[in-house]
Amino acid sequence: MRVLVTGGAGYVGSVVTAQLLAAGHEVVVVDDLSTGHADAVPQGAVFHNLSIAALDPVLGDWNIEAAIHFAAKSLVGESVREPALYWRNNVVGTIALLDSLRAHGVPRIVFSSSAATYGEPEQVPIREDQATRPTSPYGSSKLAVDLALGDYARSYGMTAVSLRYFNVAGAMRATSGVSYGERHDTETHLIPNALRAAAAAGEPLSLFGTDYPTDDGTCVRDYIHVVDLADAHVRALTVGGPGEHHIVNLGSGTGYSVRQVLDTVREVTGRDVPVVEVARRAGDPAVLVASNERAVGLLGWAPTRDLTQMVADAWEFEQRQG
Repeated sequence: MRVLVTGGAGYVGSVVTAQLLAAGHEVVVVDDLSTGHADAVPQGAVFHNLSIAALDPVLGDWNIEAAIHFAAKSLVGESVREPALYWRNNVVGTIALLDSLRAHGVPRIVFSSSAATYGEPEQVPIREDQATRPTSPYGSSKLAVDLALGDYARSYGMTAVSLRYFNVAGAMRATSGVSYGERHDTETHLIPNALRAAAAAGEPLSLFGTDYPTDDGTCVRDYIHVVDLADAHVRALTVGGPGEHHIVNLGSGTGYSVRQVLDTVREVTGRDVPVVEVARRAGDPAVLVASNERAVGLLGWAPTRDLTQMVADAWEFEQRQG
């Protein structure tokens, strides 16, 4: 299969591209490099430095059979400060992509959605039929695309799968020895920030809230290894038929507290993680854990790598990056 990967120079997109190539697919990567890195595009993929809004004139020449869509702005705090950026990039840009796919006969799309679409959960683990009440423009933009995909599938006979997940961690080393991991200019994720705090010896990590109604007082979140996550995206390419839109959570069904993550970082690195305790952030739920029942049934997928593996792989990547 010849697959278009938008945002394939980013963290998850590069790992998915590597797995697609390893599985024998041909891959065309489109990324405007606003947050991605050209050297993260795996060797063997065709790369175009383009915005998804500029695809229509050229897409017809690429013989694409399916698309996996990652290209998006993804910082929750930034989305609150600059909602127009998120609606323009994540929603308007995706509609332009969908129209280009339709115009050139590409029938299938897998979308990197988000559990941020649910907002404050009514129950955990979160199921796909739970109410969606996003608490940020980022979450709203992802939900808007999910809704659009449903309409496009029903009205235009497309096949769409939205994959909703929380926290991605870890890194991948390909058989060639090349590593793919997190390289964000603005890093907001706990594990890479904790690893950098351990490496810096003196730069404390902010621990937001220690009075949550959890076993150790800190937030509990679902974490998925990026290699497991990529596997789910590849599997989703063969799910469903014309006119169908499937929404699938990718989760472990359990979760890890912030303190558990920090303890694991200490065990893996053999270093202390300096921490400063601060007040809760507004809108942070105590527990966010996704049900994976539908993923097991529809995709035949379940995560296989635990928190220790995620931290160990991320630590190796950080050390290789220097």
